[in-house]
Parts: sequence; C-alpha cells; structure tokens
Amino acid sequence: MRNRADVIGFSEIPLLPDPDEARSWLEDELAKPAYAEAQPTWFDQMAKAISDFISGILNPQIGPGGGMVVAAIIGVLIVAIIVAAIIVWGVPRTRASSRLTADDLLFGEEESRTATELRRAAQQAAAAGDYDEAVILRFRALARGLSERGAVRLGPGATVHAFAAQASAAFPTEVAELSAAADVFDAVRYLRQPGTPEAFDGISRTDERLERSRPVALPELTGAIS
Repeated sequence: MRNRADVIGFSEIPLLPDPDEARSWLEDELAKPAYAEAQPTWFDQMAKAISDFISGILNPQIGPGGGMVVAAIIGVLIVAIIVAAIIVWGVPRTRASSRLTADDLLFGEEESRTATELRRAAQQAAAAGDYDEAVILRFRALARGLSERGAVRLGPGATVHAFAAQASAAFPTEVAELSAAADVFDAVRYLRQPGTPEAFDGISRTDERLERSRPVALPELTGAIS
C-alpha cells in the first residue's frame, strides 16, 4: 500500500523546506495567472486614491477655519472637472433657434440668404416652372434688398403687410405695387393659391424699380417693423 505522500504526488518534496526553498515555492505560486488577475487594476488604485483624498478633506475632525479650506478645495475640483469636460466634449451647444439673429429671419421664418442669392434662387425656380416658390423667393428678395440698403428695418416678427407699409413710406410712388406684391405673397405662401408667371413678373419689376430708386424716408423716422 502506498503512503499518503505518494498518493498526493509530493513523495519527493521535503515536509520541512529550508527558507530558500520556501521562498522559491511562494514566488512560484504567486506567479500563477489566478493571483495576477486578483490584483487591483490601475483604475481601482486611482479610484481608491480619489476616495481617500475626498474622505480626508471631508474629515469631521478638521480644526477651526478648516471649513473654508475644504470649500475652496471642492470649488477648485469642480472648476477643474468643468474645464476638463469642455476640453473633451467642447462647449455645450445651444438650440439652433436661440442662435438666430434678425438677419437670419424674414417674416418670422428662418432665411439668411442675401437679396442677390434670393433673386438667383427665385429665377431658378421660375425657370423650372415652380412659380409658387418663385413668387415667394422674389418677394423675400425685394424685402431683404430694402433691408440691406437701410431703407426699411425688418424686425424678427415683421409681417409682409407691415413691411409693405414701411416700404411705402420710403417709396411713396410704389404704394400700390408694394401692397399688391404683399397680397400675392400672402395668397401663395399662406392661402396656398398657385403662383403664376404674371405674379412673378410683377414682383420682379417692382423689385427692379426699387433697386434703382432712392428712399424719401429712412427707418429712423418711420420706425422699425416688429
């Protein structure tokens, strides 16, 4: 019958190793992967260090005046976190509508194109046979053109008829044409009536005459459209 040492496979290992052998056995054992996996990671060590630091500054045994120091340290930490967040993710974006200025709006709607760009777009729409779009864009070009020249002052909530009234004060010879153009814009844009080549040509001619005319009154005297 085999003895107990033979059964467990340690028959050749001395029962009382000397110090060098014991140290060698321990090093071999700790080198196994199972022990390496059990070691704390760098993240664990960093988290513990931060936790120990915060616990230290919030220690209730802080002496007189220590509260001010703690508050200052916490404030610095908060600012550092905010700065780091901005560096990593950038400044938080505001809503697009909050970034719009008066120059980006026309009759309460987003429109940042210049008069020249709007005229070009209107002509392209007319060439494609889309007279609804052509009429709307040409009237917007007319309004934006007078605003760019300083003949009228368009507020974000200006209506087409309020614009026509102020433009008429600046160009009294065009009162009927401006009112008619505003009526056409309203009919096409809001009442869904179809635009026509005749309506587009009429607004275009009015716009062209206004480009060649000098205003007789300025918005400083007539007031801004709001």
